[in-house]
Amino acid sequence: MTVLIDPPIWPGHGRMWSHLVSDVSYEELHTFAEALGIPPRAFDRDHYDVPSEVYDRAVALGAEPVSGKELVTRLIAAGLRRRKPPRT
Repeated sequence: MTVLIDPPIWPGHGRMWSHLVSDVSYEELHTFAEALGIPPRAFDRDHYDVPSEVYDRAVALGAEPVSGKELVTRLIAAGLRRRKPPRT
């Protein structure tokens, strides 16, 4: 199992957020997010948005802390990156 989480540096809705991804499969990611108590609505294309107050618990459950750059690099290498469609 390799679930990755970046630091909670992404602002939004008055909070700071992390991204939670798997470099193995979406199934692994969904299973981990469910165990963490993250609702399905927090899933966005290829990651879950995780509030800063959940970060330490995610790491304690086995998420590997990595930089945002490392997270994206490993997601791309795994073939699991889903980009936003271009605006028309």
